Amino acid sequence: MLYSKVNKGFYDREIHGNDIPADAVEITEEHYKNLLNGQDEGKQISADENGYPMLIDPPPPPPEFFAAAERYWRDAQLAETDGVVSRHRDEVEEGRGTTLTSEQYAELQAYRRALRNWPENGEFPLAEHRPVAPPWLAAELE
Repeated sequence: MLYSKVNKGFYDREIHGNDIPADAVEITEEHYKNLLNGQDEGKQISADENGYPMLIDPPPPPPEFFAAAERYWRDAQLAETDGVVSRHRDEVEEGRGTTLTSEQYAELQAYRRALRNWPENGEFPLAEHRPVAPPWLAAELE
């Protein structure tokens, strides 16, 4: 088995015959299998300065990836609480008693405001700095 750093590919003499890049280096069948297993586990195949293939960790995702993921989470939280806000407003308009107390409604709106403002926060998009929902909200969303 051979590996070409330039083409980033493997070559087998039985399959490719003489159509093998000049930079290809010989590797053992065992090393070839280890490289493929490493890829299955999330590693990437690269080559050292001599063209010999090795496994490396993939580069981390770009910052935009984390920002997009956190915006998605934030938007989902807002959408999930829309029904609670609508129900409370409907109950107020009907003049009936409300499911939420006025304090809970104020906490909910403060949470939603924090969600909307979070992307402008200096800690965005670090998940550990997400706005925290009021503790009673989970029961309301069930």
